[in-house]
Amino acid sequence: MTDTVSFGYEEVAPDEKTRRVGGVFSSVAARYDIMNDAMSGGLHRVWKDVFVRRVKPRPGEAILDMAGGTGDIAFRMAEHGAAVTVADINPDMLAVGIDRAAKRGIDGLVWSEANAETLQWPDRFFDAYTIAFGIRNVTDIPAALREAHRVLRRGGRFFVLEFSTTLWPGFADVYDAYSHRLVPKLGEMLAGDADSYRYLVESIRRFPDMPTFEQMIKDAGFVQTRVEPMLGGLVAIHSGWKI
Repeated sequence: MTDTVSFGYEEVAPDEKTRRVGGVFSSVAARYDIMNDAMSGGLHRVWKDVFVRRVKPRPGEAILDMAGGTGDIAFRMAEHGAAVTVADINPDMLAVGIDRAAKRGIDGLVWSEANAETLQWPDRFFDAYTIAFGIRNVTDIPAALREAHRVLRRGGRFFVLEFSTTLWPGFADVYDAYSHRLVPKLGEMLAGDADSYRYLVESIRRFPDMPTFEQMIKDAGFVQTRVEPMLGGLVAIHSGWKI
């Protein structure tokens, strides 16, 4: 860990980032679906469907869905019979997910408050680890990747869905203008919170590009890593295996 880490375009102390990210997600928890729709034009639902198809959850296997508080990924995987543990550092996000599960009649999920950098589960506990639109908000990303590797069984699968940097000429400029100028305004209008939305846009810009993040996954011990860009890399599915 360095002395400072990025919080959007700011450089702050690591514990300050953890605290401030917690504040962002406590603020947006109740409007999280609206936030995702505003940032992606509703496409996050399609991306999550593709993501879960790549994970290929199977009946009976144990999957940890990290930073999955509101349940979007867990609900999809539970439909395939997987035993899913939903973990999130933010209790407000977990509360939203638990309420959503109850309203949908979804039983059998395990809900757990957890820090991705210091997981409470023993070594080789899960068959798969997923994290969707959460890794960029982790304070110490290499530590979280090492923890993911530790809690996976041999042959375990690791999957990340995250915003990245689109390589399509022209589209990158259009999306950049949309996200920086319109998303905070939508955040103010829909949730009364422009600053949290502004941070979320900035955090995307500060996240490593696809080759750099793939190397970070390799450095954590994963093999057979793969990157699947969507919309030219605006969003990417990263994956790897533990052997």
